[in-house]
Amino acid sequence: MKVLLHTCCAPCLIYPLKALEEEGYEIMSFFYNPNIQPYEEYEKRLSCLNEFAQTKGAEITQGYYDIDRFFQDVVFNGRVRCSRCYALRLTETAKFARRNNYDAYSTTLLASPLQAVNIIEKIGKVLGEKYHIDFLDRNFRKGWNESVVVSKELGLYRQNYCGCIYSQRDRSLPQRYTKR
Repeated sequence: MKVLLHTCCAPCLIYPLKALEEEGYEIMSFFYNPNIQPYEEYEKRLSCLNEFAQTKGAEITQGYYDIDRFFQDVVFNGRVRCSRCYALRLTETAKFARRNNYDAYSTTLLASPLQAVNIIEKIGKVLGEKYHIDFLDRNFRKGWNESVVVSKELGLYRQNYCGCIYSQRDRSLPQRYTKR
């Protein structure tokens, strides 16, 4: 069974790739992340992902860096901006999977303890129904510690924010400079 796996970064790919391959799935990593700012950060994460994929013999395909669409869909949407970002990235993944005859799709966002897994699962299932492609919702969080250890052993770039300008702001600026 062919699965398109939306991938946010190399460290988050480690456990989901292993787990899904162990289940017998044929995996294609799909790097579609117009949320990542600045563009140099996007390139850095993509480069690291490509390096990791080469060591594992994994395949990667890349979506368009549609920063304008990210700004239109997500920016200035307050508390729902993360949900809208998940939906943006998973929509493109589901559509790509359907167009290219994959049997299912999933996302490495389900691996991070910093992401809202329940929201991601709900969005993934709704989009799966809409685009007639199965969404594999897996608890990849159980492999998070393993991913951290392996990524450090391999010397992979490990970013300290999800990628969007809001997350970068929240990690960089003292609280007194952020308005919520």
